[in-house]
Amino acid sequence: MKLYIKYMVSLRCKMLVKSELEKLGLTSISVDLGMVEIKEEITEEQLKIFNKNLKKSGLELLDDKKNILVEKIKAVIVEMIHYSEEVPKVNDSDYISEKLDYDYTYLSNTFSEVKGMTIQQYIILHKMEKVKELLIYDELTLTEIAHKLHYSSVAHLSNQFKKVTGLTPTYFKELKDMRSKNLEDL
Repeated sequence: MKLYIKYMVSLRCKMLVKSELEKLGLTSISVDLGMVEIKEEITEEQLKIFNKNLKKSGLELLDDKKNILVEKIKAVIVEMIHYSEEVPKVNDSDYISEKLDYDYTYLSNTFSEVKGMTIQQYIILHKMEKVKELLIYDELTLTEIAHKLHYSSVAHLSNQFKKVTGLTPTYFKELKDMRSKNLEDL
């Protein structure tokens, strides 16, 4: 059985979680940041005690339903950015809300609580990965990339790319070209 734990960010947290499970007579199979897998089924009473003890140390159990919802949000975003050829006729928030049939505010709050970042930040990170991929393939111009990823302008895309990567798209592309030249010299 897997349990998800909020604010679990260090080795000390992992040791604390393992210790609390042992106090309840439960065996951990694995303890990772944000998640613990236990061998036995946990009773409702054990779950309450475990969560109460975690809260004393600043940790908190997350409901599996929230994690499942976050995974669904992530899947919609990945599909929207990496696999969809059509331009959504609505903004990102409406698109995600319609796909999952939930109010966007609820989705946004749940995502931020579980992931520690906003949906918009997650979208930007994925868009920047897609930009890198498209720049490396060298099949589209920056204008075409901006249009494909729904940016209002090349300048907007370039500014966001620089904020995330520390490089301009042009310089990123030049680095790729320099690496190719260096390989040819071998």
